[in-house]
Amino acid sequence: MAETLDAVDFAVAAYRDDGSWVVQELAHDLEADVDSLAHALRRFSGDAGALALVGLDDDYFLIVRVAGGHTRVLLSDIGAVDEWELAGSAVDFLRLPYPEDDDDQVPAGDLDLLGDLGLPAIEMGLLLDDPDLYPEELLSDIARLVGFGELFDDAVGLTTA
Repeated sequence: MAETLDAVDFAVAAYRDDGSWVVQELAHDLEADVDSLAHALRRFSGDAGALALVGLDDDYFLIVRVAGGHTRVLLSDIGAVDEWELAGSAVDFLRLPYPEDDDDQVPAGDLDLLGDLGLPAIEMGLLLDDPDLYPEELLSDIARLVGFGELFDDAVGLTTA
C-alpha cells in the first residue's frame, strides 16, 4: 500500500451541539486508522455522538461514527483496501476478509449507521450505488440528508464564493 496522508482529500468531524450541527476539520495525523479517528471523535460531546467523514484520493470515503463507547464504520468500497492503509484499517475493524480481485464497487460496514439521523440503510445503499459521483459529492448528499450539508460543503470547499 502506497498511501500517504497527502492523498487524504479531507477529513472532517460533524456533531450536534444543543441541536445544531457543528462541522470542523480533523488534523491529518488523526487519519491513520479507525482507532485514531474514533479516539479523536470521543472528544466531541455531540447529542448523537460524532462522525468523521474522510475522502481518499477522489475515489473512496470512510465514515466513522462514535456514540458513547460504540464505534460504527462504513467504507464506500471494500476494494480500497488494496490501495489505502486507512481502508485496510476499516476492513480489519469490521473483521471482514480482504476481497479477491473484484472490480465491483461494494461498500463495507454499517449501511444504517446514520439511520437514526434520517438516512436509513436502503437510502444509503442507493446513494452508494452511483459509481459516477466523487466522494465529496456523495458525502455532500449524505450530509444534506442528515442535516449539515451546507456546513460540510463549506468545510471541504464545495461552496462557491
